[in-house]
Amino acid sequence: MKLKNWLDRSVKKLKDAGIGTARLDCLVLLTDALKKDKAYLLAHPDVELNPEIVKELNTHIVRRSSHEPLAYIRARTEFYRHDFYINKNVLEPRPESETMIDLLKSLCKVRPCKVTVDIGTGSGALGITAKLEIPELEVILTDIDPACLEVARQNAKKHKVNVKILQGNLLVPIYILNPASYILLCNLPYVPDSYEINRAALSEPKIAIFGGSDGLDLYRALFQQISNRQIKPRYVLTESLPFQHQELRSLASNAGYNQIKESDFIQVFENTV
Repeated sequence: MKLKNWLDRSVKKLKDAGIGTARLDCLVLLTDALKKDKAYLLAHPDVELNPEIVKELNTHIVRRSSHEPLAYIRARTEFYRHDFYINKNVLEPRPESETMIDLLKSLCKVRPCKVTVDIGTGSGALGITAKLEIPELEVILTDIDPACLEVARQNAKKHKVNVKILQGNLLVPIYILNPASYILLCNLPYVPDSYEINRAALSEPKIAIFGGSDGLDLYRALFQQISNRQIKPRYVLTESLPFQHQELRSLASNAGYNQIKESDFIQVFENTV
């Protein structure tokens, strides 16, 4: 089968299934299968595809037509210009989370940072990216789910970074830290239980998406744990929906933190003690 024929047929199948990025998705799958860039594909529409490659591609199209995220089909995604392995045990890192890395870098320029903890790390994208962007950081990844930590471990190996990986509920596995240079990166589940999510997100682990009736149950637990700690982080960076920000400010304030910055989904809180 010629490349052009496969592309036309597959784009139609995805469009008929309601996939808004049908052509782009097909081109991405072709680049993976043929190890060629999009410019080559578009310039060589009459290339004959190997039958085994066609079989593999058709399997991917069936999965994508059911609205399975492209990142799960490819077993990889890009975050902050870095490539990460993912599977169905973890959420695909979202572009809005990249703002957290930008804010972390700005904080570390003003005041040297020593320890950063990625709470609820999932794939490890946030914490590993922090280590790649700020190599002098000591980075700790925590998650309650060992399946997530295995993905994070693979990504740490892939990027050849030395990070500590600990299993436990939020701050529970964290012990001795320097309070003057200790930062939390927190992208916890924050979608309210009744909130309608898109079909692609339905393929992702619900435990990593939904956070209770108003979406903030995990953040309440986190700030309660912080309140109970003698050694507290200097900064806490959180991600949530904009309409949740006022309630998060209240939770942080009760734990002794003031918001010092806000950008899109991300808030930065500083310890006032």
